[in-house]
Amino acid sequence: FPQGWQLDVEAAAIIRMTLDEIRDFEYADYRVGVPLTYGIDNWQFKFAVYHLSSHLGDEFAIANPGSLLDRINYVRDAVVLGASYYPIPVMRLYSEAAYAINIDGGAKPWEFQFGTEISQPGPTGLRGTPFLAINAHLREEHDFGGDINTQAGWLWRGQTGQVVRAGVQYFNGKSSQYQIFDNSEQQIGFGLWYDF
Repeated sequence: FPQGWQLDVEAAAIIRMTLDEIRDFEYADYRVGVPLTYGIDNWQFKFAVYHLSSHLGDEFAIANPGSLLDRINYVRDAVVLGASYYPIPVMRLYSEAAYAINIDGGAKPWEFQFGTEISQPGPTGLRGTPFLAINAHLREEHDFGGDINTQAGWLWRGQTGQVVRAGVQYFNGKSSQYQIFDNSEQQIGFGLWYDF
């Protein structure tokens, strides 16, 4: 159970490319934020601010004349409050609420996330341990519908808390790409994740 204060900076560019032989750059979401977390006993609390904006890819715009006229300028500048709790050592429950003070492109102020993570705590050695994670993301622009994302697989945790995970991911709901946030999608994939 992490104890004390931690200040982080997050930054990501999440892109979508076509799967054909051309590999055109279709969309990109850019996110930057500053989360402050505090842990005490089996509780953790989070206060964060973040900016998210979505952009149409230039290759997509060139291949689809007139698409710039229909592009979505999705923007969220939000404040987040969250909490997580370990009812038993192998399970973490969490939830958070975010309110955007600046919005554009169809975004609405409120969003909520909640879920659970299940895995054996502590260092695992070379044998590792199974893991399961489920996250629900509800957004006001979808009348508080949204998506659910599930991951399952095997993880290895070191002495300092660093984690390597290998597994499968399944996503179902409104698109995770904000340029097409009104579209419904199903995604399945295999991944290798490194959490440090």
